Amino acid sequence: MTGHIDPTKEIFALFRENNREGPIQMLNLVQLRAVAKYADGRKATGAEAYAAYGRESGPVFERLGGKIIWQGKFELMLIGPQSERWDHCFIAQYPSVQAFADMIRDPVYREAVKHRQAAVEDSRLIRCAPAKVGRGFGELPEAG
Repeated sequence: MTGHIDPTKEIFALFRENNREGPIQMLNLVQLRAVAKYADGRKATGAEAYAAYGRESGPVFERLGGKIIWQGKFELMLIGPQSERWDHCFIAQYPSVQAFADMIRDPVYREAVKHRQAAVEDSRLIRCAPAKVGRGFGELPEAG
């Protein structure tokens, strides 16, 4: 099975098409490879490669107004496939769809993302709209 690492062109087009105003929040779940798979054959662990991605892409992320608004440490899959584990769980917020798209196009980011591609075994990236917190589990969120 091949993991989910990069969005397809079709999904990214849908992402861009929904260019509503305001911030977007991206739930990131990342599973790392034990050994990174660099196209040039360099040696690193998945954790080392992902750390390099963070170091190199971080300035672009921050310059475009991105920030991490939540981070947690995976402990147990209570509901869901028991084979899934996540090494990084966090929510990144961007000021707009355009800010995220600008990050993806930035030449510094495009170079840094090679580390992410080498590091990641599988991932989920879920776009969310900020919403007001409801009072209970059954209450659907309203736009923030």
